[in-house]
Amino acid sequence: MDRETDEVVLDAVGPRLRALRRARGITLANLAATTGVSESTLSRLESGQRRASLELLLPLARTYDVPLDDLVGAPRTGDPRIHLKPVRRFGMTFVPLSRRPGGVRAFKMIIPARPEPVEPTPQIHEGFEWLYVLTGHLRLVAGERDLTLRPGEAAEFDTSLPHWLGSADGGVVELLVLFGLQGVRAHVASP
Repeated sequence: MDRETDEVVLDAVGPRLRALRRARGITLANLAATTGVSESTLSRLESGQRRASLELLLPLARTYDVPLDDLVGAPRTGDPRIHLKPVRRFGMTFVPLSRRPGGVRAFKMIIPARPEPVEPTPQIHEGFEWLYVLTGHLRLVAGERDLTLRPGEAAEFDTSLPHWLGSADGGVVELLVLFGLQGVRAHVASP
């Protein structure tokens, strides 16, 4: 990388951090409490008035659960492969398929087999969700609806509606999931 490229990369760190924080719905005060970095330092970092340092970026990467490279946005070198890092949450595995903080994020989601039926515990959060079942039978509870989706079926819904995803028959379910910001909807053209 040359000096000009370094400057472009460094200048983009602040706006990238701000977009990530806003996309996650976190206030500066909450982020300061979680990371131990002062609110004023975080604000100056996001506005570009302060340069990012490893000392500041490490707690942010930990809090956001993203690789340090993603926070910096440095150009990739050489190897074009994407190294997927699965994350386990709520007893399920999420494999991130996109890296861009904020905006629409893509995941492969794997719901493990369970010998005993699981009682739905609907959750709500800001945003919109689209899903496409790859294998298995997905049970989708969205508001008053309790649906079973089979491979090849898709659904979309506003996540402010209480919702829950699980296996309809106790078997493994694999699906693709897109999480988007509120008001963004999937547009699929039909032939």
